[in-house]
Amino acid sequence: MITSNSNPKVKQIIQWQDKARDRRKAGIFLIEGFRMFEEAPEESIQQVFVSEEAVERIGKRPDAQRKLRAVGYETVAKEVFARMSDTQTPQGVLCVMKRPRYSLEQFLQAESPLIVVLEDLQDPGNLGTMIRTGEAAGITGVIMSAGTVDIFNPKTIRSTMGSIFRVPFLYAESLPEILGILRQRGIRTYAADLKGETYYDRVSFREPAAFLIGNEGKGLTKETAAHAEHYLKIPMEGRVESLNAAIAASLLMYEAHRQRFSQ
Repeated sequence: MITSNSNPKVKQIIQWQDKARDRRKAGIFLIEGFRMFEEAPEESIQQVFVSEEAVERIGKRPDAQRKLRAVGYETVAKEVFARMSDTQTPQGVLCVMKRPRYSLEQFLQAESPLIVVLEDLQDPGNLGTMIRTGEAAGITGVIMSAGTVDIFNPKTIRSTMGSIFRVPFLYAESLPEILGILRQRGIRTYAADLKGETYYDRVSFREPAAFLIGNEGKGLTKETAAHAEHYLKIPMEGRVESLNAAIAASLLMYEAHRQRFSQ
């Protein structure tokens, strides 16, 4: 059992929790909790740490018990695990995961791609919510600008509730360049923008489509918005001027889902 905060593995985890650059350099990300562990691909798990209290509860979760036997784990004293964890009330399971890598071509191989393009999104909870909702709505991938929050931020990971393992994603140095490629491949681009003149539920998304969602406060930059083929608006009553980025994205994704899967 690991019983000291001075243990090299403990110190490494704490450093990775605090520094995105170090996680990126090591090619890893961290997940916590039984549900995330149970959904994590075994081939991507590099290390598993389990608190001494959690070891006693494993018997109540057969899926976790089986996976722990398959991948192995190290037991950690309660107070040490609390130091390693990013949460206030740790469940007692922490994993070091190998980062997945995706290519744009993987996005485009789908029969009818449905892609979400995010520009400079800053809230990790918003990003995680979009990924989780996107999986439920059947999107084929998420493309993010280089200025978008780290997808491996612990809060983002928790917000995805496991969808991080199944929704392809990539960061793009130049969104205009990527949008140009999408258009060349027959994918129509739609921007959720205040200057939109067409309500989003009056447009057909049955064909390959990409939704452009901008920064929570500033929206899309003029350069990126200029590459959209269509501008969409969402009806709003009262004195509300805009919606939360994750809510707006969810409305668009589920409208596409409704159109594509309705009888």
